[in-house]
Amino acid sequence: MGFLSVLAAGVAGFAFGAVWYTVLASKWMAASGVPLDENGAPANRSDPIPYITSLLGAILVAGMMRHVFQLSAIDTAGKGLLSGLGIGLFLVSPWIATFYSFGARPKSLILIDGGYATFGCAVIGLVLTLL
Repeated sequence: MGFLSVLAAGVAGFAFGAVWYTVLASKWMAASGVPLDENGAPANRSDPIPYITSLLGAILVAGMMRHVFQLSAIDTAGKGLLSGLGIGLFLVSPWIATFYSFGARPKSLILIDGGYATFGCAVIGLVLTLL
């Protein structure tokens, strides 16, 4: 049962990212400096590696969050949501901000990617505690 909840939570986090980056696509593309094709879409759009990496990353995050939740007795939807928000906002996003600041990346990119980390972890935390 634990494996299925981790898998479902990882897929939910990945799906949230699809929505997040679809809504913020033009702002993200401008801030990230990703190479664009002649249609204005990311040049690597058809490359499956970023999508596979993102899905596997979300599943790994869900697995570690499940482990932490088990050790910390986080077992309700409210606790899962709040703990996920905390993990994203206070553990993941500061690393993103550090990397991007030293890399002289735009502040808007920190907010977009940090926002995904924060709310994506919240979604993962919620799903983990619902299942």
